[in-house]
Amino acid sequence: MPLPNALSDLRARIAQVEGVASRHPCLPFGIDDIDRHLPNGGILTGSLHEIAGSIELADDAAATVFLAGILARCKGTVFWCLHWHDLFAPALHLAGLHPDRVVFVEAGGDTNVLIAMEECLRHAGLGGVVGELRKMSLTASRRLQLAAEQSGVPAFVFRRNQSPEVQADGTAAMTRWRVRAVPSEKLGIPSLGRPRWDLSLERARGGEPKHWIVEGSDETGRLAIPAVLADGSHSSQGRQAA
Repeated sequence: MPLPNALSDLRARIAQVEGVASRHPCLPFGIDDIDRHLPNGGILTGSLHEIAGSIELADDAAATVFLAGILARCKGTVFWCLHWHDLFAPALHLAGLHPDRVVFVEAGGDTNVLIAMEECLRHAGLGGVVGELRKMSLTASRRLQLAAEQSGVPAFVFRRNQSPEVQADGTAAMTRWRVRAVPSEKLGIPSLGRPRWDLSLERARGGEPKHWIVEGSDETGRLAIPAVLADGSHSSQGRQAA
């Protein structure tokens, strides 16, 4: 067997053993530095992912828009399961996720959110299923991962108001992300620049943690690398997370 084919076959076998390989497509971010670092080249559909902000309101807002940007690039209706409806829907539209595509499920607590997520994930063809949770057991996460694999629908556990110092429990999620707001570019005029985030990949099955400074989701759900970083003048910002 030629060497390139042998290497490709070996990588495929390793991915299968590590549980990274999937028959479902991935959703790339469109930023080479991020997509190359992720084992599947993007957010894997048919899988469970975790996203968190922090106890700071600005960080939680950034994490919400980051999640909305991902869902905006998925086709189909989105079910957003939460304790109670306290989400500002027009902000989702700023990241390309129109409120008409979102069905909010007020579940009242973590147990009911998990039940609602699992039921929604049984239906193929959805754009995504979100569950706002404070806690999730390993068993519950495995059930969500299995349901997502069977339907091909991406599932997201959204942890709002969670301090970065709080150690997250082990779960079956493919990736775990944390988003924090950082100062945007100074324009030199009385105006606001595009939001910037510290985007941290805290865990990736089959990959390594890392973080990037990115510009927040635009009206199509796309991120961007700030120009001052894209030209390599601040390459240290892409250093690996501790």
